[in-house]
Amino acid sequence: MSILDSKLWQADLDVIVTAFPELEELSGKSVMITGCTGLICSALVDMLIFWNLKHAKKIKIIAAARSKEKLDARYSTYIKENWFVPVLYDAASTDIHLDAPCNYIIHGASNASPNKIIEEPVETMLSNFLGMKLLLDYAKSVSAERVLYISSSEIYGKKEESSPYLPDQYGYIDLLNPRNSYSVGKRSAETLCVSYAAEYGVESVIVRPGHIYGPTAGPFDKRVSSAWAYAAARGEDIVLKSSGTQVRSYCHCLDSASAILTVLLKGEAKRAYNISNPDSVISIRQMADILAKYSGVKLRMETATEEEQKGFNPMSNSSLDSTELLNLGWSGRFDPERGFSHTVEILKEIV
Repeated sequence: MSILDSKLWQADLDVIVTAFPELEELSGKSVMITGCTGLICSALVDMLIFWNLKHAKKIKIIAAARSKEKLDARYSTYIKENWFVPVLYDAASTDIHLDAPCNYIIHGASNASPNKIIEEPVETMLSNFLGMKLLLDYAKSVSAERVLYISSSEIYGKKEESSPYLPDQYGYIDLLNPRNSYSVGKRSAETLCVSYAAEYGVESVIVRPGHIYGPTAGPFDKRVSSAWAYAAARGEDIVLKSSGTQVRSYCHCLDSASAILTVLLKGEAKRAYNISNPDSVISIRQMADILAKYSGVKLRMETATEEEQKGFNPMSNSSLDSTELLNLGWSGRFDPERGFSHTVEILKEIV
């Protein structure tokens, strides 16, 4: 069963689309979205699909991913619609030619699963930088109205204080740790965006998501929120391999999608906006407790292996200050209880 067939997912899409009338501004426009089979951008594509199904004047969706099989499987119902254009795109490759007209570009393709970052630190870093360069050159060649880059809260690094990160508050990142290929690659791509704006006039805006979760995560996603949600959906115990005291800005994938579109349409060029639902800043242990409570499974404690510890996010507190996003008129619709419980219920339907 496809997630797009889930009645609960459709109801959640209805909630988020109804709360975002600004989508009307994209009608008749073309939007290219990379990484459209991933956690964040597949929710974004679903949101645009759901809007199209209810409106006569469509948003043209250029859905880019590196796997034709995943594209076909994920969007089989809509892949032949004239407003849905599948495109093969690999952020790690420079042998890609894009030339179709496009109004907006949202770049979300990247290694994000901890195991992939550990296994492929070179590809992780290069795909962030070179993938961004390719799309900025594309935007320049077709005179796109705006590029939005989906960065990460990991660009902030470590800091001593426990207060949420402000957009201009940067901490320490160990440049000689290959695990940081992800955060350093994201940092460099952000600078590349503003550099293209300064030198070539390519308008861009940046978002830094916190810890995004939801039923659009793939079954092999090793991020703890994804792995635990799948385990809970299968009726398996949740296994916590740290103290669980680390604080994160969790945000449901549909809230993240609406935040991305808010910044795309309303954000100030050459600025970065944190994506964080202020009602969902909780510890890893609190997330585990919520998942266990709503799925009826047990929470167990175990010691992580040395190899597992290599993939851990080194930030003890990566909560984000989302004041600037809230000032654009955005607000979240999914608190942790609603978001995680719906995630498990939807996954039960499709796993």
